[in-house]
Order: sequence, then structure tokens, then C-alpha cells
Amino acid sequence: MEGRKIKKRMVEIVWHARGGQGAKTAAQMAAHVALAEGKFAQGFPEYGPERMGAPTRGYTRISEGEIRVHCAITAPDVVVVLDETLVGNVPMTEGVTEETIFIVNSRKSPKEIKEALGVKKNRVYVIDATGIAIDELGRSIPNVPMMGALVRATGILGLDGFKEDVRKKFGKKFGEKIVAGNIRALERAYTEVKEG
Repeated sequence: MEGRKIKKRMVEIVWHARGGQGAKTAAQMAAHVALAEGKFAQGFPEYGPERMGAPTRGYTRISEGEIRVHCAITAPDVVVVLDETLVGNVPMTEGVTEETIFIVNSRKSPKEIKEALGVKKNRVYVIDATGIAIDELGRSIPNVPMMGALVRATGILGLDGFKEDVRKKFGKKFGEKIVAGNIRALERAYTEVKEG
């Protein structure tokens, strides 16, 4: 399975998660990787009364040209869900079209997730990002595996860019063991993501 590349001038991504799962970090890392690849990008969280476990949102815009909008994304091209318990409990299909891609952290099949989302024609990808994170990092933080799945499903960014960003961001702060685990998590998610 190779994800079909998105061929739009600007791609907008919404990240749904619970506080502490890394949606803010993922949204910003995707933007940093896009900038390193010579694109224009924005990555930011939606601020509110966030607390550990509460639903949160992050946003990423990636463009071939200058980005002149600075607001929340209301018509996403990609919806990334870091916690499947949010499906059906937070509005994540508002503003989507049949072209919107969903990438969900789940052990369920793409068909089951499609039914839970209430979408029929959309491409839906699933990955057990939590399982990968626990295996490779010893912690239930699914954001890095979800970035590997994003690369595979969309083709909008390169996996090598994420690996380099992990080395830069985590190398000094956490050390080589954590860097290596995150890189393995990226690679595993890239190869293990399922499309439906």
C-alpha cells in the first residue's frame, strides 16, 4: 500500500487528541519538517481549558506558497486522530469532503473506523500507534508513530525529514536511546499503517 499523494497547493491538517498525547508537538513537528523541505508552513494548537486527558486540537498548514490565513482549520484535507475514543464524541467530520483523509490510532479495521466516523467514500487509515509507542518507547504517547502514518498516507512530507527533526528535538534533551526508539516508531508506523 502506498498512499496517494495529495496534489493541492496548500494542505490543511487537523490533529485530534487528548491532553498529553502530543498533538501540539505533532502539529509543530510537521510544520518544521515542511519548512526544512523548503515549503511554507504553520503548526499551532487550539488553546482552551486543556488538562491531561481532555480533548485537544492541533493544526498544520503546509503550502507551496506563502500562507496568508492565520485561523483554525475548518475544512481539513487530513484529519489525524491520536485517540480513537474521540471518534463519535468530538466533531471531527465537520467541514470535511469526500477527499478528506482520516488517519486514526486504532486496532480496529479501516472499515470499522469508517462506520464509526459515518463516512463512506473517504480514505481511512488505521495504525496501532499506541502499541508501537509502548513497544518502542515504553510510554503511551502516539504522536510520533502517527507522523509516520501521515507520511505514508499522504506523501506530503518525507520520512527522512521527520527522522532528522526527531534527532534535533530529542537528541540533547532525551539522549540516543529515546531518539532511536522514536525513529523505530516512525518507521514501523510507516510500514504497518492499513488503508481502507
